[in-house]
Amino acid sequence: MKRLLLACSLLLCALVAHADPGLTKHVNAFVDRWHDDAAHARLAYFDKIAKDGVYIGTDKSEHWHRDEFKAWAKPFFKRKSAWAFKALRRHVYFSEDASMVWFDELLDTQMGVCQASGVMRRKGDSFEIVHYQLSMAVPNEVGGQVTRLIKGFEERDGWKGGPR
Repeated sequence: MKRLLLACSLLLCALVAHADPGLTKHVNAFVDRWHDDAAHARLAYFDKIAKDGVYIGTDKSEHWHRDEFKAWAKPFFKRKSAWAFKALRRHVYFSEDASMVWFDELLDTQMGVCQASGVMRRKGDSFEIVHYQLSMAVPNEVGGQVTRLIKGFEERDGWKGGPR
């Protein structure tokens, strides 16, 4: 009986996380606009990140709070396009009261296919990104080759995760 109750509770939580297609559409539009801001080098990109928000890039050294990220990215936003990410697939989930949203996405980028995940919180009738992590998607079949490349680089560079 306890297992049945637990299974029903988990199913209910899963249904709540996916229950509102209107909210999912709103989240998708927000994240798509955020990516479009970068694709057109609009500084509004950073306004969509919370003041206390964190952006984690593909390099081990890339862990920034919003204002640090904005300073690092400034030269990119002086161009016609900073970077271009286009969602190929996105899964959206949210808390029962819809105050927190989390998502994962598969992206077409100038680096090839990447994966990302993000956490957003409600801000009035919109959202703000509080955490975003971008990763290069490495096919399992070439994982060993990529690992060897990284190890060789780290041995030459002498860096395993501390500040450069």
